[in-house]
Formats: sequence, structure tokens, C-alpha cells
Amino acid sequence: MLKLIGSGLSPFARKVRVALIEKGLDYEHDPVIPQMNPPAGFEKISPLGKIPVLQDGDFAVPDSSVILAYLERSHPRPSLYPADPREYARALWYEEYADTKLLEATAQFFVQNLVNKKFLNQPADEAELQRARDAGEQAFPYLESQLTGGEYIVGSSFSVADIAIASQFVNFEHGQGRIDADRFPRLVAYVATHHARPSFKTLIAEEKAGIPA
Repeated sequence: MLKLIGSGLSPFARKVRVALIEKGLDYEHDPVIPQMNPPAGFEKISPLGKIPVLQDGDFAVPDSSVILAYLERSHPRPSLYPADPREYARALWYEEYADTKLLEATAQFFVQNLVNKKFLNQPADEAELQRARDAGEQAFPYLESQLTGGEYIVGSSFSVADIAIASQFVNFEHGQGRIDADRFPRLVAYVATHHARPSFKTLIAEEKAGIPA
């Protein structure tokens, strides 16, 4: 059986879990946090020391984007990548944008308002939150401008682009982040639509159950 290593609260582990659910694949989940409880030999399967890592028998592959590409080749149906070359390239771009720029705009809401306050009993770092807000002033308008084709950001079906973007916004919402609906109505509707998708909805409910009130 496939085994996914990495805390479910990681947006990158969530990316892979959503893909596994969408593809109907059974898997074992080991919610490792590398900074706290790395398993013996973790550095051998994740040389960068990051999560997630997917184990498929005696084969291990790190990095969420690489894992999704591997799953697409090893379990091609349903496809999570557009067939058209240009749409394929756009999907990869949006995935990269989510994993980098959107991460800058969302992660510190999760870290400061959830991890620090609720798990570590520490105050939020307002400077870090402001840097995240500043990043959002770039990321959110860009995404709003790209959401012109309806339910999906690229193509006519759910793809890695949607998975990557929606996953970052789960952590943003866990950290009390809110998108301004007056400024970014398409983005608000887009995120709500994908968070209501069964694959995301199941994981979000599971995560919320483990977050202190």
C-alpha cells in the first residue's frame, strides 16, 4: 500500500492527500512533523528534510509536486493534468505560484494565529502577519485576474492547479485569514467551491477536529 509521510496540516501533504482521494487510491498516512518526530532514516528519503514523502513499496519520492507527477504516471485515471500542452503548462505554473507566492501570503496566518497562539501559547508576531498581508496584496489580485473561466483556473476539469491553490487557502482559513469578498469575489467563490469538494471537505473536517477551540 502507498504510504504518505507528513502532517495533515501541511498544505503540501494536503495537496497529495487530495490527489490520492481524487484518484481513489488507498494509502496509509503517517502524520510526521520533521522538526518534532522524524522517523529513523528520514533524511535518506527526504534529503531536504521536508514533507511530504510518498513511499510506494521500496520506492520513496519527496516533494509534493514530484509526488503528484509520479501519481499521474503510475495511476493516470482520473487525470489531474490538462491534456492540452498550453493548459498543462499553465497548470504547472499555477501550482508553482501557489507553492511559493501564495504560501507567502497565507502561511504566517496559520503559524501566528494557530500554531503560536493555540499550540505554543505564544503571541502572534504582528510583523510577520503584516508581511503576509503585503504578499496577499500581490497574490490575491493576480489570482482574481486569472479566474475568468468559471469553476477551474485552467481548462475544463479539476487539476493540480486547483489542488495547490485551494490547499494553501485551507491553512489561511485555519489561521483566521479572510479574503475580501468585495475586492476578490471570484477568488472567494473559487476557494469556497473547491473547499466544498468531497476530497477537500473530508480533510478539512478531519483537520478542524484536531485544532484546539
